[in-house]
Amino acid sequence: MSAVFDSLSRFYHSSIGKKILVALTGAALLIFVLGHMIGNLLVFVGPEAINEYGHMLQTALHGGGVWIARLGLLAAVGIHVVATIQLTKQNRAARVDAYGKVASQVSSKSSRTMIWSGLTILAFIVYHLLHFTVRVGNEYGNKALYSYDLHGHTVHNVYKMVIDGFSWAPAAIFYVIAMLLLSSHLSHGFSSLFQTLGLSTHRTEPLFKKLGHAFALLILVGNCSIPIAILVFGYGR
Repeated sequence: MSAVFDSLSRFYHSSIGKKILVALTGAALLIFVLGHMIGNLLVFVGPEAINEYGHMLQTALHGGGVWIARLGLLAAVGIHVVATIQLTKQNRAARVDAYGKVASQVSSKSSRTMIWSGLTILAFIVYHLLHFTVRVGNEYGNKALYSYDLHGHTVHNVYKMVIDGFSWAPAAIFYVIAMLLLSSHLSHGFSSLFQTLGLSTHRTEPLFKKLGHAFALLILVGNCSIPIAILVFGYGR
């Protein structure tokens, strides 16, 4: 057991170990972000569609499934952010020359702001969970106000919760800002993921960069369409 722990400890403390952890947690988060967006877009299909989706999530594994997903998300984000910060510190230390100056290095704007965008996204996730999941500072947990009859069963009215949540300008604006930062993060992280896992070659690197930009744009447009439709155009109100 000690040998296994020592091996895992050496793996994590190595530069390549941290890079692989960042890549794997990044891949998990990419899948989550896409799935979460698709589920949220059901708000445009109507109350029944998104409330049925929400009820399915809430009742999976007798209610435990959604909490496993939430804790897994927070763990993945935490590992991703911590490992990225540690890698950045290691890289900066390695670039210090004999005169104590940091050697110049060409990098993209997204690359240089990865840590700050990542920390902001982490703060947004915590806020988002407090707002819509724990329902702090609102009445979304009030069954009298937020209930929906779904095929003869009373379920939580996710549709009304989303409409009311994004009808409040500060929440909608913060969401859009977070999505802009997320898209910047994704555009760089997407291609870096394939490079770290050894799936990107000199020939395919431009393709993965284009796919990264396309994926980031898809997530940005898809997610921002919801608060903009509700706050600006009055959808659902």
